[in-house]
Parts: sequence; C-alpha cells; structure tokens
Amino acid sequence: MQTIPQADDAELRAFITRVLAEGARLYRDFSWRRSHEPYAVLVSEVMLQQTQTARVERYWGAWMERFPTFDALAAASVADVLGAWQGLGYNRRALALKRTAEIVSEELGGRLPRDAGALKALPGIGPATAAGLRAFAWDEPAAYLETNVRAVFLHELFPEAEGVSDRELGALVERCAELAHAAGISARAWNYALLDVGAWLKRSVENPSRRSRHHTRQSAFEGSWRQKRARLLAAVLADPGSRAEQLAAACELPVEVCDAVLEELAREGFLAREAGGAWQIAG
Repeated sequence: MQTIPQADDAELRAFITRVLAEGARLYRDFSWRRSHEPYAVLVSEVMLQQTQTARVERYWGAWMERFPTFDALAAASVADVLGAWQGLGYNRRALALKRTAEIVSEELGGRLPRDAGALKALPGIGPATAAGLRAFAWDEPAAYLETNVRAVFLHELFPEAEGVSDRELGALVERCAELAHAAGISARAWNYALLDVGAWLKRSVENPSRRSRHHTRQSAFEGSWRQKRARLLAAVLADPGSRAEQLAAACELPVEVCDAVLEELAREGFLAREAGGAWQIAG
C-alpha cells in the first residue's frame, strides 16, 4: 500500500473551488433536494443506501404521499410499509425506517435529534446517513463520506494511491467541510457538488472507489440468499396466511430452504407464524 500524501489547507481550498465549479455544471435536480424537512431527507437518505438514484426517483414521491410524516409512518402497518418498499431492495431498510419513525413519534415528540450521536443511535442511521441529515436538513457542516464522495477525494487528491482507508479519507472530508463552512459555503451546496461530481466520475473514468481499502463488489442477486428472502417476503405480502409448503411451491424453492428463510425473516421482525403454520407479515 502506498503512503497517502497529506494535503494542506491551501490545496484543500483549491480542491473545494474546483469541485464546486464542476458541481454547478453537473447539478442533478432530484425531487428530494427540494425539501429540507428532516423526515423527507431521512427517507431519501435511507432509500439511497445501496440503490441507484433513478430508482429512488420513482419511489420517493409516492412514499412521501403515502407516509408524509414520522407519525404517519409509525402508525402504518408493517405490511403497508413493506408493500410500498417493494422494488427498492434491502427490505431491512424499510423496517428500520419504520422503527425509527416509531421512536421519533412516541418518544421524541415527532422531531429528529440534531446531534450526530443521537442520530446514530436510531435504527438504520449510520455515520453517513447522520452526516447527510445534518448537511441536507439543517445545513450543518458534516463529514459525509459515501461512495460518490469517496470517488471524488480519491480521484482528485490521491490519483495514484491504492488501498486508501476511510479513516484516512474521513479526516480530509471533515476538514473540507470545516473549510467550506468557514468560507461561507453552505453544507448543502458543498455536498451536492461532491455527490454530483462523484456520480459523473463513475460514468466517465475507471471507478476511483476501487482504490479504497473498503471497496467490495456486490454479489450477484440471481440465485442468492437475498433473492430468496425477497421472493418469499413478496409472496407473503401477496398471499398472507400461506403455509410454508405453499410458499415453497410458489417461489420454486426446496421446503427446507423455504423454512430456513421464513424463520430468519421471522427473527428479524418481518414475518410471524400463526397457529397452524400460516405465515403473515409481522405487526
């Protein structure tokens, strides 16, 4: 692994200027960027975890119409929430989002905390999501390190380095957030620029994120355990009250595999088995 050079503040200010100029040229006008309401921002940030923007664009508005507030999402059934999420993948995110809504609605007076630590204590909110909330909902400087941001820093500041850790990058992301704030640049403008330039880089050059120590290729979905989970969950949503044998036949799975997946989904709070062996969406 190569030694990572350290950029000084003058170099970082020049970097910020370049990224802002490119970001203005490449700006993407997504619907969720037109709202700074914390709940709306949270929904977009959770949807954007591991999902392409084009797909999120198709779902975010419909979700906001159906569940417009934390209270509305908290009051919704798990079946309705999972049904609205179908097609976005990684259904754990929908369940975590609902659990966060329940906590915010029932324990926090309907308002998200602004403190990063308090945000990260909520289900489904990690460091990047917490930073995105602080930047986009409240325009506060935050070290927002996600895949597109990572690509920009690697391409611009470490063009030859391999195996760069997020710890090394994170310090620079945080320092740039501070320098941009000190220069009067809004956190929203700075992070939108990073996201848009990063997305453009991934389409235009060999993905710089591959030089991150943490880069992994997503495993194939077809035939995977993830696919079996998704198919069985969709089958229960479509035909609640089905037994394992019926679900196995509908999803073309061996009964023993079906049983294992159903039990896993039940442990995670997606499903519940009734007396007699019928499967329902939990809650």
